[in-house]
Amino acid sequence: MELPKFILGDNTDLPNAIFVIHTEFPRFIINLENDEIEWLEDFDQHDEKELVNETEIVIREASEFYDREVSRYND
Repeated sequence: MELPKFILGDNTDLPNAIFVIHTEFPRFIINLENDEIEWLEDFDQHDEKELVNETEIVIREASEFYDREVSRYND
């Protein structure tokens, strides 16, 4: 199965939360309500160095993905 890079998620138990799931390395779920991130990877020291460099980029991409999806619903 081919998954998209980002997937939107929500849950009625957390009605104000909007989740974006990043399916590629480093896999994570970000709650756009409070920018809390849940990492779905285990990292070693080498990964942590790469993670620091990539985190800002993929979080920005996740926010841009959400904005794009919302704008498509409004069209």
